[in-house]
Amino acid sequence: MSYTYEYPRPALTVDAIIFAKEKDDIFVLLIQRANPPFEGMWAFPGGFVDVNETLEHAAIRELEEETGIIGVVLEQFYVFDAINRDPRHRTISVVYTGNVLSRNIYFKANDDARNVRWFNVNEISTLAFDHAEILKKAVESVLFGKD
Repeated sequence: MSYTYEYPRPALTVDAIIFAKEKDDIFVLLIQRANPPFEGMWAFPGGFVDVNETLEHAAIRELEEETGIIGVVLEQFYVFDAINRDPRHRTISVVYTGNVLSRNIYFKANDDARNVRWFNVNEISTLAFDHAEILKKAVESVLFGKD
């Protein structure tokens, strides 16, 4: 049974931030977007939540679809809900984080990712959407253990 609501509803998305720490450096895995908005820009793997899946399953699915990565334990980190964070419409994103022991894991750009690459978090300036702000908060949490 379907029902149409008379009021607008925001879209729900998930993003996966995958970190690798090597010596004193922290790296984050990013995808290069193949589609608008922000086509060609770097972003976290992520996307829209399907109506028949949990948030965690959506994050795992999006990570696998866009990077081929499986088996990373993801932990819910934070909810980002700025009004204009997505130019298409009102979008709320639940962000997950995960850690890998090495950057030497298998990954390959798939689905709507043009490319996948590790970046040193200190060398990133511009990201799609509000992902630079999200990354800053996630790195602070990783380094200092705070939200």
